[in-house]
Amino acid sequence: MNYELFDAIIIGSGIGGLVTATQLAAKGAKVIVLESYLIPGGSAGYFHSQGYTFDVGASMIFGMGNQGTTNLLTRALDAVNVKIETIPDPVQIHYHLPDGLNLKVDRDYEKFIQNLIAYFPHEAKGIRSFYNECQKVFNCLNNIELLSLEEPKYLLRVFLQNPLACLGLAKYLPLNVGDVARRYIKDSLLLKFIDIECYCWSVVPAEMTPMINAGMVFSDRHYGGVNYPKGGVGKIAQKLVAGLEKTGSQIKYQARVTKILTEQGKAIGVQLANGQVYHGKKIVSNATRWDTFEKLLPADKIPNNEKYWQQKYQKSPGFLSLHIGVKASVLPAGTECHHILLEDWQKMELAAGTIFVSIPTLLDPDLAPTGYQIIHAFTPDWIDNWQGLSPHEYEEKKEQAAGRIIERLEKIFPGLDAGLDYLEIGTPRTHRRFLGRMDGTYGPIPKRKLWGLLGMPFNRTAIPGLYCVGDSTFPGQGLNAVAFSGFACAHRIAVDLRLKK
Repeated sequence: MNYELFDAIIIGSGIGGLVTATQLAAKGAKVIVLESYLIPGGSAGYFHSQGYTFDVGASMIFGMGNQGTTNLLTRALDAVNVKIETIPDPVQIHYHLPDGLNLKVDRDYEKFIQNLIAYFPHEAKGIRSFYNECQKVFNCLNNIELLSLEEPKYLLRVFLQNPLACLGLAKYLPLNVGDVARRYIKDSLLLKFIDIECYCWSVVPAEMTPMINAGMVFSDRHYGGVNYPKGGVGKIAQKLVAGLEKTGSQIKYQARVTKILTEQGKAIGVQLANGQVYHGKKIVSNATRWDTFEKLLPADKIPNNEKYWQQKYQKSPGFLSLHIGVKASVLPAGTECHHILLEDWQKMELAAGTIFVSIPTLLDPDLAPTGYQIIHAFTPDWIDNWQGLSPHEYEEKKEQAAGRIIERLEKIFPGLDAGLDYLEIGTPRTHRRFLGRMDGTYGPIPKRKLWGLLGMPFNRTAIPGLYCVGDSTFPGQGLNAVAFSGFACAHRIAVDLRLKK
């Protein structure tokens, strides 16, 4: 039987999948990426409408700095000889919180610390101690090459090169942020602030957020910083695809994988919705673990370790998202790019409790027509809230939900409703449809408090030849985190394939 055999087939072109693909292609592997949609990127994609270029997801981008080893998106682009112009964001987040907490997280570390101490002068020592602990985690990460923790030779090499950094990371692996924060801080309001510092990217409070992840996020914002890709977040995926194709590997769009093919228990290929089959030495799923093991493989044959993982982790909510075009005059002078709005601490984790806001046109005005700005507002929401509705009921419910969000945003941006030029409303159903994510989920979250990152699976699975990459593998959610999983996955596969480069 004659058929084309790929070294690796990547299911999905999210950033984790594209980093895996480009890292392997740069090492000489023959790779194909199969993407069900029209463009690459998944949650890091884009869409155009009426002169606006909208990011599908958030525009707070880490990993695009120019120093250290944690700038993983920069390194991924460099591997396939492509570059992106970026625009630095001087403030990571402007928080609008209960109890009068109106605080900016400055790119300058000392300025941020002083801003926080001004609200909590009695906790000055604790604030420095906690965030310095996060810096220690980051310094350990930033001193080693971040590759597969499943590869013994790499672990030995890295340990011999930098034993202190490795021992430091080992110490923090089982810890959660809440445990560390309470060592130093007693003020309940300050602990709530650290909760939302975690929640804004992990979708869980501090006691359930791994310290390793927090060390990366809370420190890299002051090191590599938040840097926005000129032209929009979608440029990252586009550039990675261009680099992939330059190596001779390929991506196919409107290629929806419906089945992972196995032979004698080993993954050997995939089948598309149209019946077309591709064969590969290694198969990589950038789908969620739920989609991978319940839809692409027989749901009645889920490996035991995946069942165990599902007992520990659950699907996070999806999002209700508003992509807004608005008259530039609505935004007060000095408005920052990223905001978080919460009026009641008790509602932080509830659907429509916390509102996240990105205004990327403050960094790149070319994304909107002259005289207008983009406001992307989104809030966690569950798909169950949007099921069982007629088309008319669905549209009506979307309009009502958007109205409530806009009313709340008016507290920060007076005149927003009157200045509206464009409004697109998305729900968890939208995310399920366009991003192919089960229930529109943002990713996995712990069902209960776990030992830090120790519960997150690596890239290899119980099925020989099948690997997972993305936010349901170590180290979790966020663009830089899934880039890490992509580096790790490609490294493990390169060793398994005995690639020389």
